Amino acid sequence: MASSMKAIQIKNTGGVEVLEHVTIERPKITEPTDVLRKAQIVGISLVPLIIKSDEYVFFGRTGLYKLPLPAVIGREGSGVVEAVGDSVKDIRPGDHVAYMSSSSYAEFTIAHSKHVAKVPNDLDLKLVAASLLQGLTSWIMVTQSYEVKKDDYILIHAAAGGCGLLLVQLVKNCGAHAIGTVSNDEKAKLAISAGAEHVINYSNQNVVEEVMRITDNKGVHAVFDGVGKDTFETSLACARRLGSVISFGNASGAVPPFEILKLAEKNLKLMRPTLFKYIETEEEFKKYTAELFAAIKEGKLNIKIWKTYKLSDVRQAHLDLEGRKTSGKLILQL
Repeated sequence: MASSMKAIQIKNTGGVEVLEHVTIERPKITEPTDVLRKAQIVGISLVPLIIKSDEYVFFGRTGLYKLPLPAVIGREGSGVVEAVGDSVKDIRPGDHVAYMSSSSYAEFTIAHSKHVAKVPNDLDLKLVAASLLQGLTSWIMVTQSYEVKKDDYILIHAAAGGCGLLLVQLVKNCGAHAIGTVSNDEKAKLAISAGAEHVINYSNQNVVEEVMRITDNKGVHAVFDGVGKDTFETSLACARRLGSVISFGNASGAVPPFEILKLAEKNLKLMRPTLFKYIETEEEFKKYTAELFAAIKEGKLNIKIWKTYKLSDVRQAHLDLEGRKTSGKLILQL
């Protein structure tokens, strides 16, 4: 068995030019809960942009996630199990699995068994890798962060993005009215095709005014806001009395400190959830992945893969994502 592998590693600070296609040592099982997988498909989710020091890359569009250097990047993927630690009982070599772990931009990766889930044999590993991080996020948002109900009016920011397209579908499946915001007419068509009942192009329309027009000046029952700083005040303004604002992302930057008394104006509920606090235990991860996989198999979720790249083309993939040239999911095929 070869002792080396190909991976994408960051050794220095900088932009996408620091993403290096390298040969490094393969990881080994060291803990009884380890699962070693040979990756087949890897999901692309984060863009390395803002650098703060020579020791850490601050990862993501807004530089909020600290990562020690050198590092192999990536958070999600699908593949085949190579080996397992002594305490792993329900996963065996040869199983097709989905996993969430650090260092997924590599031919082989290690993950804790609690974040590895078996994939049904009749489910495409491409769809699994393309849906895992954003699919779980979207699924949990509409079932746990705010339980969407029939006839609710729901505002979804960035409705043509990876999470946005999934949220639109899930909201529609609940029998609610999906209102999506987009930046151009092409993305508006994508949101409509996913099931958005109303689409607001914020480049030439006032989001608050349009939401109030659509809802007879009542506002929406809930807002799903993955944008962050740039849309937070709009989200508060669009929510109705007793409504909910679910701020789950930082695409434009973190929401700055604000006066909590603002919520009292309409008795609003504000939540800042993160996916990983919903899937800390093995039981939680397996429960939600099983629900997600079932929704995909039953045709309740259409996973849009924008483009598949080779591992060696990772710089171009991140440039495309950073340049907002994409809609849907980008994946790497190893």
